[in-house]
Amino acid sequence: MQKYAVSDILQRKNKSPEVTLNGWVRTFRANRFIALNDGSTLSNIQCVVDFENTDEALLKRITTGAALEIKGDVVESKGKGQEVEVLVTALTVLGDSDPNTYPIQPKKHSFEFLRENAHLRTRTSTFSAIMRLRSTLSFAIHNYFNSNGFYYMHAPIITGSDAEGAGEMFRVTKLDAKTPPLHENGTVDYTKDFFGKETNLTVSGQLEAETYAMSLGKVYTFGPTFRAENSNTSRHLSEFWMVEPEVAFMDLPGNMDLAEDFLKYVLKYVLEHNKEDLEFLEQRLAAEEKNKPQAERSPMPLIDKINFVIENNFKRVSYTEAIDILRNCKPNKKKKFKYLIEDWGADLQSEHERFLVEKHFKCPVILFDYPADIKAFYMRLNDDGKTVRAMDILFPGIGEMVGGSQREERLDVLKAKMAALNIPEEELWWYLDLRKFGTAVHSGFGLGFERLVMFITGVTNIRDVIPFPRTPQNAAF
Repeated sequence: MQKYAVSDILQRKNKSPEVTLNGWVRTFRANRFIALNDGSTLSNIQCVVDFENTDEALLKRITTGAALEIKGDVVESKGKGQEVEVLVTALTVLGDSDPNTYPIQPKKHSFEFLRENAHLRTRTSTFSAIMRLRSTLSFAIHNYFNSNGFYYMHAPIITGSDAEGAGEMFRVTKLDAKTPPLHENGTVDYTKDFFGKETNLTVSGQLEAETYAMSLGKVYTFGPTFRAENSNTSRHLSEFWMVEPEVAFMDLPGNMDLAEDFLKYVLKYVLEHNKEDLEFLEQRLAAEEKNKPQAERSPMPLIDKINFVIENNFKRVSYTEAIDILRNCKPNKKKKFKYLIEDWGADLQSEHERFLVEKHFKCPVILFDYPADIKAFYMRLNDDGKTVRAMDILFPGIGEMVGGSQREERLDVLKAKMAALNIPEEELWWYLDLRKFGTAVHSGFGLGFERLVMFITGVTNIRDVIPFPRTPQNAAF
């Protein structure tokens, strides 16, 4: 008998009525009905055991979490809730599961409990759906760029530069922690270290991607990045994944076009390929929303929210115009915002971004031309001398989804900006070389992958959309 995935059988892809399948027991009731799941689909398949002709000792081993191999006949189901079921002709327990200690019992578990059992949480319907969606999103991202002439670049994880200039980086060293070599002034002598200099885990692959864009034209990175920010909020991780395309000869409007097209493509792809998972998560979210205050509820049902992004043109608004709107809006005047908007130059918070998207424009928004003082050194300075060619894309329910810019291609301007921020030229000599040898307009953006997974799943804590979250004081598993 040919072995099939549960999804194949439920979708009638099996060519023979006789099948072999493997999976884990979700439930076993009346010593007769096994709900089996192999991770290929949200749905379980019902396997019916002839208990009168089955060894009683074997039946006792069919417990929640046990791994089974089942051989049987696919027949029309007599019960409700499924079209087909499997009449078991042979059953083998591949791996026992102690019902007294197995933590993932057939009941509702809190997300906090499941984080403590992250090695088993994908045995639940919720987390299997989340991780299938994460996988589909990953494929869609690669598919989009591959179909649009981009080259996939593997940016280094160990780096000697700080792309964001924030200084919150994890150091990589082989030096003895107790007795490192020291200079005469007492500082650590990193020339004696493994790489001969101070190195860290990267916060972004952007700067290295720019070097490839300035020879290959269109490239993207998609890999892990790290931030040593001591934050325990529901929106921060110490290890996370970033998608960062960089394109030569593309200005800011072209960057906006690319980002909008990219986002609509990957969201549409997931809607088409993971409908069952999305419908399940939407129902779960709707049930949870009933227990929340009105102000904390999602602005729209999950699938409607995704379609809201796909079907609407993104509104392009300058930072200056957005500040005027926010300064004069009711929530600001009535002091309903936690962070009141008073002066031009304020760094916008999630509450401001969501107001613009959900209340004012009622569509996704791209803000551009931000104050230079609140943006990174590599963003192109505008002719006004106070704003840069930056852009942020704002989504409903989450706020900022994408941050990007036209990069500063003028050597003299870039050197002046680095000097003002005390960024030594010798640390980024190779980056400056791009402006010496065939410089050109170029642009790119960064997308926090986990934030996109949060948006498409409706999950509100970023720890629940990555397999094994890394946060302050937590590196379990």
